[in-house]
Amino acid sequence: MLRVGLTGGLGSGKSTAAAMLRSLGAHVIEADALGRQLMEPGQPVFAAIVARFGPEVLGPDGRLNRARLADIAFRQGRLDELNSIVHPPVIEAQARWMKDLFARIPASVAVIESALIFEVVRDARARGDQDGVLADWRRRIDRVVVVTAPDESKIARYVARILSEGDKTAANLEAIKEAIQADARNRLAHQVSDVEKVSQADYVLDNSGSIDELRAQVEALWPRLRDESSKSSQPMSLQ
Repeated sequence: MLRVGLTGGLGSGKSTAAAMLRSLGAHVIEADALGRQLMEPGQPVFAAIVARFGPEVLGPDGRLNRARLADIAFRQGRLDELNSIVHPPVIEAQARWMKDLFARIPASVAVIESALIFEVVRDARARGDQDGVLADWRRRIDRVVVVTAPDESKIARYVARILSEGDKTAANLEAIKEAIQADARNRLAHQVSDVEKVSQADYVLDNSGSIDELRAQVEALWPRLRDESSKSSQPMSLQ
């Protein structure tokens, strides 16, 4: 068994790399998708967010208005408050998923796709947590793979993704692009730099080129992860 953390900054291409690893045989879970599930009405995380941030983060349908919540978190300096609510249950859910996976398929490669592996550690330690599971990713992840890209490429990809979900014929399209770019830069400013991530990574995927170049790197990495998993005969602690 092998627990792999796949991470990278906003727009780095980690989701694309995760999809490539899944196609090769890895088992992948997405931290963002888990977070969205836990933030649905009726979930304890949902209730905790509303209690902390107030009813103004709710939309007309009674669900969280994620854009409004993100605006409060990033622009009002309350991101750590939000993450302290969401991250612990997300990591607990990941641990349960891995425990079940390794019970069924002992030699599997479990990939956790998460943008914030290093940021979770940074923020936990800033809160004074030096020994908990949030403060040391090595206690819950065996290998970390970092996807890197130039910041301008990350921003361009983020803008393209957001625009693809909206009205690309809007009269104020340039203003919308500028707002999305500003949002991307703000988010990147809250993330650990690629330089620091690379210094602590086990493997690095350089996504500054074409998708075919990224695929070649993923295909070269996969046998190494698979071999490491097959050599790990003893279950590792998930706590």
